[in-house]
Amino acid sequence: MSSRTFLAFLPLSAAGLLFVPALAQEAPPGQGGPPPSAREGTTPPAKPSGDDARDTSGYAFPALAVTVAAAQNMAHAMILRDYCANTRVPMEFVRKRLARFSRMTGREESCQSLSDY
Repeated sequence: MSSRTFLAFLPLSAAGLLFVPALAQEAPPGQGGPPPSAREGTTPPAKPSGDDARDTSGYAFPALAVTVAAAQNMAHAMILRDYCANTRVPMEFVRKRLARFSRMTGREESCQSLSDY
């Protein structure tokens, strides 16, 4: 390795070493870190009860089922938008499909509301 390459990567490796002690302290229980009860000033979180047991407001991403349902609704809305735009499709057929889609989404759907998806 040339001295220039070594000098270029030296600050990067030094910065990486600064984060190693912090990561070692936060190791999950059973993987090298002390058990949660042995840590200073920490108490194990209480188990939620009642309605709080399913509180997912702190999650960074929605549940997989929510994501899949949104993708399916988007695909269905795109098909319905084509029906709305095609003048050869009878309006009664389009109304029936919109009513069915409204029951699936839980909101009143129209040709204009499909642009929300």
